[in-house]
Amino acid sequence: MVRAFTPKPQWLRKKITPSLHRSVESVLEAGRLHTICEEAMCPNISECFAQKVATFMILGTLCTRACTFCAVSRGKPLPPDPMEPENVAQAVKRLGLKHVVITSSTRDDLPDGGADHFCQTVHAIKRLDNTIIVELLIPDMEENESALGQISVSGAEIIGHNLETVPRLYHVRRGSEYQRSLRVLEKLASLNPSLATKSGIMLGLGENDDEVRSLMEELLAVGCRYLSIGQYLAPSAHHAAVVEYVDPKRFEFLRNLGMNMGFNYIKSSPYTRSSYMAHEYLERR
Repeated sequence: MVRAFTPKPQWLRKKITPSLHRSVESVLEAGRLHTICEEAMCPNISECFAQKVATFMILGTLCTRACTFCAVSRGKPLPPDPMEPENVAQAVKRLGLKHVVITSSTRDDLPDGGADHFCQTVHAIKRLDNTIIVELLIPDMEENESALGQISVSGAEIIGHNLETVPRLYHVRRGSEYQRSLRVLEKLASLNPSLATKSGIMLGLGENDDEVRSLMEELLAVGCRYLSIGQYLAPSAHHAAVVEYVDPKRFEFLRNLGMNMGFNYIKSSPYTRSSYMAHEYLERR
């Protein structure tokens, strides 16, 4: 059955301009690197690439899980590339980044979930310039405490792990568990109290404001003080359907709600993504 097409509202018609991508793409090609911007079909790609900003995706482009909201392909990943950490660092230098975000697909095939590779990447960047702020956006690593401990003291200033949606809708996160993701954030904060922790959610999957409020309360209870809220956009007709295109006023309402509850910073808008304008979070705390 073909799903009926619902046109996007005016506020979600952001233009993608491939001609603006070339300077970043040439740096990525030179280092054989990938970005989540490309792999997840991010609508902000032209805006960010034009500013020479990108979120690096390490550990390959194939994921061992099959979340129904995500554009990243599922498959059997290749072993980690030992040159990738240094290549990322060199790309960061060439792009002149002062705040860099590093993420990955979920690598349940690796005993440490990819933790060591994340740490090597942080260390390579810090060796080049210790003043660069490094933000990691990690999978749950199956709640491996040793892996999370390694990540927590990697030298990254901020570590994110996304809840993505409210507990009732976790069928879109195959292989993941809401409470496990909360525990991951809690463990990161307890393993390194000086660390800033961050999470992100999508609206438009059928959640309601009471559920979002409850999620915010649970994030605060585990020490998470930074949050991104954006609109879910289905990558294809085969992915989970968009239930609602959320009005920008609701994003602002939820931002104000969360800030009044005690978050240090929330970015909330239809086009907000986990790493969109990532430098703002620590600057505005």
